[in-house]
Amino acid sequence: MNETEIDPVLRERVMREDDFLVSKTDLKGRITYGNRIFIEYSGYSEAELLGKQHNIVRHPDMPRGVFKFLWDTLEARQECFAYVKNRSKDGGFYWVFANVTPSFHADGSLEGYFSVRRKPRASGVAAVSGLYRQMLEVEQRAGPRDACAASLALLTTTLAQHGVSYESFILSI
Repeated sequence: MNETEIDPVLRERVMREDDFLVSKTDLKGRITYGNRIFIEYSGYSEAELLGKQHNIVRHPDMPRGVFKFLWDTLEARQECFAYVKNRSKDGGFYWVFANVTPSFHADGSLEGYFSVRRKPRASGVAAVSGLYRQMLEVEQRAGPRDACAASLALLTTTLAQHGVSYESFILSI
C-alpha cells in the first residue's frame, strides 16, 4: 500500500512524557535514521522507513505552508520548531513538538537534517489546530499551484497582527 493511500482515522496516540522521536534525513528529506520510538509511533518497520521521504508520516491535516516555512528556515541554516500532526501507518495520528536542525559535515557543508520530537503541550496543540485549519482552507481556495504561498502568507499575516515572530509564538504556546 502506498503511504498516500492511507486514509486518516480519528484514533489519536498520545506521546508519553519521556518519549523522544528522533530521525535523520539526507538533503532530499529521505530518512537515513529513525530511533525505536519514531519507528513505534510511525507504525512502520525500520526497513519501510529508511530511504523514504520523511513525509511518509505527514498527516493531511497539516498545511503545506507550515512545511514551506520549515524548509525555508532550514535552507537558511537555522533550526525550526513546530507543532506537527503526524499520521501513522494504520491511519491514526499523533501530535509532536518538533525541533528540526540542519546537520553539517566537518568542513561546514550541509549534510542533512536532524529532528527530535517530544510530547507537545495540549495548549500548543489547541493553539495551532485552529490556525492550521484556517491555513488548509486558504490552501484549498488557492488551488495546488498557489497553496503554499497563500498558506504561508496567512501565517505571516497572523503573526504580524499579534506582533510576534514565529519562534516566539511557537515557544510560548
